[in-house]
Amino acid sequence: MSGHPSIARELALLLALSTLWGASYTFIRIGVETIPPVTLIAARTLIAGLLLTGLIRARGISWPRNVATWRRFVVQAGLNSVVPFTLIAWAEQVTDAGLATILNSTSPIFTFLLTVCVTHHEPVTSRKLVGVVAGLAGICLIIGVQALSGLGHALWAQLAIVAATICYAGAAIVGKGFKGLDPMLPAAGSLLAGSAVLIPLALLVDHPWTLAPSERSTFALLALSMFSTALALVIYFRLLQTLGSIGATAQSYLRVPIGVAIGVIVLGERLSPTAWFGLACVLAGVIAMTLPAR
Repeated sequence: MSGHPSIARELALLLALSTLWGASYTFIRIGVETIPPVTLIAARTLIAGLLLTGLIRARGISWPRNVATWRRFVVQAGLNSVVPFTLIAWAEQVTDAGLATILNSTSPIFTFLLTVCVTHHEPVTSRKLVGVVAGLAGICLIIGVQALSGLGHALWAQLAIVAATICYAGAAIVGKGFKGLDPMLPAAGSLLAGSAVLIPLALLVDHPWTLAPSERSTFALLALSMFSTALALVIYFRLLQTLGSIGATAQSYLRVPIGVAIGVIVLGERLSPTAWFGLACVLAGVIAMTLPAR
């Protein structure tokens, strides 16, 4: 009985993380209306990183002093923010938030494939293989319709989201190496490292001092930074330690209906029949991948 409150707390955090990340796709879609992708993500990582740094200082937590940990922060930044955040923001200029949510929800499938092919610490079971097949079939159903009409911009945008998903899978595996650190440290460290890469790029590419973002996009950026990034990453790194890499990515099948619902309610989006069928396959695959064995 003593373990039940702890399990309930971790599951509640898993649901909260699913909601925060499910909403992020709508925030990004609104943000890129008047803010270029690189500038949006540079601001996102900087604001979130500074916010977490302030909280770390207020709590009296000491930053790690060894170079190896900071090197892992940089690797984590590339896999968990710089590359995937930018790819998703670029893609959502032409891709609906709901569709981005579905495609990006397959991270447990790619996490499993990476653990099998690279780290070899995840057992192969028939249920997980069925999950992989179902999830990949869902991706093909969603993207395949665009492919039939030629290699258009929307297709490349959707493939970019899949590439971002593979980055997240790698981040889930690398993130387990931060066990023993306060969850805020890898979250803040990776965000600050990411902003150090993205800010010069944004200055060079977008000339942000010439931009005039709308209030709607500015609000979306602030919500994205504070809630869907800073708060979400603290929860995420905690769950990596308590539930493991596969368990933490279980939020993927929870955030799909949440993210799609937010896109429908806030942005008035609609999914095509093929996308709904692909959604069903992705959900089935991710659930098969993440539900614990009896």
